[in-house]
Amino acid sequence: MTHADESTAATTIPEEHRADVETLWEYHNMHHELRPCDVGIGLGSHDLGVAIIATDLYHRGMYPLLVFTGANAPTTIDRFPRGEAVHYAEYAIKNGVPTGAVLVEPGARNTQQNFELTRDLLDGRGITTRSAIVMSRPYQQRRAYATAKKLWPELDVICAPNPLDLDDYVRSIGDVSRVISMLVGDTQRIRVYAERGFAIPQNIPVPVEAAYGRLAEAGYDSRLV
Repeated sequence: MTHADESTAATTIPEEHRADVETLWEYHNMHHELRPCDVGIGLGSHDLGVAIIATDLYHRGMYPLLVFTGANAPTTIDRFPRGEAVHYAEYAIKNGVPTGAVLVEPGARNTQQNFELTRDLLDGRGITTRSAIVMSRPYQQRRAYATAKKLWPELDVICAPNPLDLDDYVRSIGDVSRVISMLVGDTQRIRVYAERGFAIPQNIPVPVEAAYGRLAEAGYDSRLV
């Protein structure tokens, strides 16, 4: 196999799993309609697409203030050594967002802390926040929404990922197994985190449960809790 063939294989969804992957991808897409909000909140991760869409929406006038939140995880320390939120903020400022319109919350290590520490940061600055556009990895939308509504129930939450289709997203990450495993892990977390009181319950349709089970059984289980 040539290097080009290996690269293609690493970013190609196996045909036998495509329907199930597409089912989970669609489930996590909240399909929220964008409208102007008080603040944008970009959740840190390995995905620079969060900073890309956050910057784009600022320039489109969707919010006057942008908060990036996130420390590091084992999966991001090499890519973002100064911290996820710091690197996201640097991207936004480099691409025309005024420094005064960007806040950095550098301590959060999970989605719960993203919202708790962002709320503390905004409250500490006396910033009234009734609505927010939350930007995350595409497959994190539903979990981010459920977590925000549990921890910050009065906040009007709109989810907005970087608008790539599934195949383009896999190519942008460069690792199809990682993307599928993350989709499987986030699907499990919808149920488990609600049971643990970390998030509000979300309906999981039978076809989604079935797709999740088949993919986990196929070995995409590295992100299960």
